[in-house]
Amino acid sequence: MPHDSGHSRLPWLPDAAAKATAAFDCRSCGACCAYSAEWPRFSTEEDEQLDRIPAGLIAADQSGMRCQDDRCSALTGEVGKHTACGIYDLRPDVCRACMPGGDDCLMARAAHGLAVSYLPP
Repeated sequence: MPHDSGHSRLPWLPDAAAKATAAFDCRSCGACCAYSAEWPRFSTEEDEQLDRIPAGLIAADQSGMRCQDDRCSALTGEVGKHTACGIYDLRPDVCRACMPGGDDCLMARAAHGLAVSYLPP
């Protein structure tokens, strides 16, 4: 990802962390969304947030997102190739908290046999 200013595109992260985050692109991964049926749970969301999620994507016990095996029902595409969240703007807080290259990300990537280390160029 070339840039001409010498500044990170993610200024709140140290330069190395910003590069590692960019290396773990969620749109070509999706492992965290297909790691565990227990992961896309609801915990800190306000009722108004939950009301915007389509009912067909919510688990029968309303504890979190409905999953097919370990895969969140809102995930589209093929894990490790090209993925997207069908409700990205409405996704639960736990999904927002999983950061590219973070511990949860790396754990999910390892479970899917995807690279878990970033080697700077």
